[in-house]
Amino acid sequence: MTRRAAERALPVTVVLVVLGAGWHLAALTVANPRLLPTPSRVVEQAWAQRDVLAEHTAATLGVTAAGFAVSVVVAWALALLVDLVPGLGRGVVPVLVASQTIPVVALAPLVVLWFGFGLLPKVLVVTLVTFFPLVVGLVEGLRAAGPGATALLTSMGASRWQQLRWVRLPGALPRFFTALRIAVTYAVVGAVFAEYVGAVRGLGTYMNMQRAAFRTDLVLAAVALCALVSVVLYGLTWALERAVVPWAHPRAVARA
Repeated sequence: MTRRAAERALPVTVVLVVLGAGWHLAALTVANPRLLPTPSRVVEQAWAQRDVLAEHTAATLGVTAAGFAVSVVVAWALALLVDLVPGLGRGVVPVLVASQTIPVVALAPLVVLWFGFGLLPKVLVVTLVTFFPLVVGLVEGLRAAGPGATALLTSMGASRWQQLRWVRLPGALPRFFTALRIAVTYAVVGAVFAEYVGAVRGLGTYMNMQRAAFRTDLVLAAVALCALVSVVLYGLTWALERAVVPWAHPRAVARA
């Protein structure tokens, strides 16, 4: 590990150690051990159930990836439509905002009831949970991208498509990736909620089963896996952003 990587990892490590120590102390002195097991017991039981947890994690990742892919496609299509059709945004954006006032905990059971217990309802829940920040990020990015360059291209006779292709799309990418990092964490939450109310496999299903069996240690293990998956996906989108839009991170480029 390089010195720079160690410096970045140190604050996170300190916070995790402090939280773990506080959790361990509370489990031993304050809470009922059956309701709040120690971190060591959670790790021990998670390792004992590693094959089962791996299977459920893979199922959740599949739902997350499918729903998020659909969400990205829908977000791009809708954002480009709003950008290309004058006045459409004034009608679409309020509807999108209103859609986000519906709690996912209420939405997921309805979608499962309407579409059954297959893959489709879970993908729809993930899509509905994640596409809003993507659309907003893209619409705002397209509006703010390179107004000076756009005016210059207009004066040179460039078509609307040429302006979009050479100025506005590249200029919108930094905001899109910012929204992508936010939305990808929502995707995991949406997948778990959808599984929680109706699925055969997945971390949401696993947590529901272990909750019914009063296995709080395994519930916490599944929660930790959800958090780990979210952090990994966030890191992957951050790495993808640095590779695709390096100009948005001039300090990183200068260090490289």
